[in-house]
Amino acid sequence: MDIKSIGIVGAGQMGNGIAHVCALAGYDVALTDVNEDALDAAMDLIDRNMERQVSREKITADARDAALARITPTLTLTDLGPSDLIIEAATEREDIKHAIFAELLPSLRPETILTSNTSSISITRLASATDRPERFMGFHFMNPVPIMQLVELIRGIATSEETYKACHGVVERLEKTSATAEDFPAFIVNRILMPMINEAVYTLYEGVGTVTSIDTSMKLGANHPMGPLELADFIGLDTCLAIMNVLHDGLADTKYRPCPLLTKYVEAGWLGRKTQRGFYDYQGDAPVPTR
Repeated sequence: MDIKSIGIVGAGQMGNGIAHVCALAGYDVALTDVNEDALDAAMDLIDRNMERQVSREKITADARDAALARITPTLTLTDLGPSDLIIEAATEREDIKHAIFAELLPSLRPETILTSNTSSISITRLASATDRPERFMGFHFMNPVPIMQLVELIRGIATSEETYKACHGVVERLEKTSATAEDFPAFIVNRILMPMINEAVYTLYEGVGTVTSIDTSMKLGANHPMGPLELADFIGLDTCLAIMNVLHDGLADTKYRPCPLLTKYVEAGWLGRKTQRGFYDYQGDAPVPTR
């Protein structure tokens, strides 16, 4: 299938990055969100990020202008109906995703491929609630999308080979690398990454180390570019907790039990960088550990 147009649901951290790379790759992009302020902020951020690429000579000014012209923001979800490929990048809540697909389906063409950028939810289960499980798969980008090179492609039990090949072709056109994952809770990256972050929170919770000592140990001792608590703040503590709950519920193994301290931070609304406070406080000139 020749994919020429892509519809993106959700203009947040992931959605605006996906729109950015798709437009630069030459796709016509329709970007939607329920919040007009979020949509305006996304377009402004895409513009600034592309300008940064121009200043660093990663792209030309003409390429930036052409890419920005390919992105059409809209508050109407069904405007994405004519797209060849839909990438849902909304909140990591299954009920919200089901509601989005239910509203979208009547406006879609029979050949449109539906995908989700979910980082952990069952693709088979999401697909089963649509009218096209064979044309549905997981399309999981890493954050920040313009920089990270990996895309996880996750087949549901009914995903056709044609659908997989079409999505694989999009990844290649984006000049990224795909990793094929089976449809098990959290797939590959988060199946490995989130328990590490959760264990770092346990290490803090049990008083084995401070925020600073834990992050410094993993950066200098394991050569990680970011410490696990700093990374958790970057991802969003609510997202980390949601993925740990998916792992715990889906695999029924106590080793995936979310740390009570992670739950407590989320209950407090300390979600990381996006709320200016998580394991670090970001309200000053430099991040300060909160514990």
